[in-house]
Amino acid sequence: MIILGLNAYHGDASAALFIDGRLVAAAEEERFTRVKHAAGFPAAAVRYCLREAGVEPAALDHVAVARRPWSRFLAKAGYALRMPKFAASRGRVVSRVRRLRAELARALDVAPDVLRAPVRRVEHHRAHLASSFYVSPFETAAVMSADGLGDFASFMWGMGRGNAIEARGEVIFPHSLGLFYTALTQYLGFWKYGDEYKVMGLAAMGEPAYAEEFRRIVRTDGDLRFALGLDYFIHHRQGLEMSWEEGEPVLSRLFSPYMEERLGPARQPGAPVDPRHAHIAASLQLRLEEVLFALLNALHERVPVPDLCLAGGIAMNCVANGKIFDRTPFRRLYIQPAAGDAGLAIGSALETYHRVSGGARGPAMQHAYWGPQFATQEIRAVLERHGLPYREMEEAVLVDEVAARIAEGKIVGWFQGRSEWGPRALGHRSILADPTRKDMQDHVNLRVKHREDFRPFAPSATVERFRAYFDTRAEDPFMVT
Repeated sequence: MIILGLNAYHGDASAALFIDGRLVAAAEEERFTRVKHAAGFPAAAVRYCLREAGVEPAALDHVAVARRPWSRFLAKAGYALRMPKFAASRGRVVSRVRRLRAELARALDVAPDVLRAPVRRVEHHRAHLASSFYVSPFETAAVMSADGLGDFASFMWGMGRGNAIEARGEVIFPHSLGLFYTALTQYLGFWKYGDEYKVMGLAAMGEPAYAEEFRRIVRTDGDLRFALGLDYFIHHRQGLEMSWEEGEPVLSRLFSPYMEERLGPARQPGAPVDPRHAHIAASLQLRLEEVLFALLNALHERVPVPDLCLAGGIAMNCVANGKIFDRTPFRRLYIQPAAGDAGLAIGSALETYHRVSGGARGPAMQHAYWGPQFATQEIRAVLERHGLPYREMEEAVLVDEVAARIAEGKIVGWFQGRSEWGPRALGHRSILADPTRKDMQDHVNLRVKHREDFRPFAPSATVERFRAYFDTRAEDPFMVT
């Protein structure tokens, strides 16, 4: 059975291909368009997946997309009456999903009648849960998805066992941990879609001086629920709109004037980052962690097993993830490398596979190298076409020379094998530098990456030396804890 999974008409558009429940290829559209968090239809990613697998379009058995427009219809209808503009934007997306077969045919340059595979629509958070549990090494696990918004929900929890997932609870719009974090990200002057990781890094530079205020902004009741203090937000009154600046998605403003009354004026994009901003970021991160651990402890009471699978944008908060073993009873954790919306391509395909076939689960995902690769002759041809000097070396010589350059304080671009699935550079498309040099963070941020000076980098170590450098219970091959 051949299944093409898609995340389409949403940020982090992506595609993944499975054959008999085994992942063959997966890639995000941004890797081909060079537009970060590319939205729309993942045409280039689809073409790559079929080409990598040697699959003709007519051979597809199912096409799965992580969007189920009729989910939570009554809740949506209530908001549609109050926010017609919001309803119209959702309606445009529904219309595009209905035309998905035609758009897929255009991407593959075939007539629509060549594609006989039915289109399966999978609810957003079920796809998130599937994207983690079905590729995890666990036979049974508590499962949880938390993000901004998908199919009108922001949170889902349940239990995975064997080849089935039972969803047991959810939180719907307008309450959302993802929108909470995004609203404060905007307030701190970072407006591009996906900028939340910048604020997570900034949080380390401050103290949670506004913690009590943030406990009013988002509240919990000791169970698997949370609620936003809606006076601080406007999305429940004006809806959510996505626009594009220089090709990159930008979400409409989420925070209200009341937020500024309570916390002071919002930082303007490009303005200096001062200690107050760092303290607000630290308070935001603290409150997210407090709420997350309250939810996880409640989850363990409902699903008392040692293993946990997380998915959704909140699962990309590696600072919080690194504290799970200390703050909850869970003893093992799995988060696949594209835990955000790109991972929906994997989740929609696997949810479809297990529902349709009832087949056994495939192997656990133990690496992130599912994207395109290039043969030596292809690389050589590109270098020669652009007149770039190069040397070819035996691998042992190359490794020694690169190690020597890094030891000298040089910065090396490392390119090998298939590209990474997910946002982390995990050794196949990476910038390498010596983390023991005190000036290296500033050097890379300012001269290579051209980004804010507070942004951190993740040091890497071999498995054999892992325990010598990191005080944690579990290895972290995907850089998510």
